[in-house]
Amino acid sequence: MSISNLTPRVVRIYQADRPDGVDDLDLGLRQTFDPAPQPAALDPLPLVSTIQDDVPLELVEYGHADNLPAAREGVFLIVPIEVALALHPRRADLLVTHDGVTTSDGTVIGYRSLAQPT
Repeated sequence: MSISNLTPRVVRIYQADRPDGVDDLDLGLRQTFDPAPQPAALDPLPLVSTIQDDVPLELVEYGHADNLPAAREGVFLIVPIEVALALHPRRADLLVTHDGVTTSDGTVIGYRSLAQPT
């Protein structure tokens, strides 16, 4: 099994017991996944344009993504959550970040796990 990161930023995976509120990036670090040069992103398909209460309203289909390779046996892809949710349940190979790890100022620096949306 292999995992590729198709998000625009480094994904750090920490030990489950890594405490929040610590600024040390290396404490409990298990693995890092470097970002893709061209991250996966939704490619909305506009279907219908209307006006509702004097406001433009677009009916948009979100089931398409750019920079997302075809599924391959044994390969999982870390993608932004909106991509995974838009393509669920058609793609079982998509993973998202889960259970954020934060520094003393609340900045998310990584995650304790990856998740597979169901």
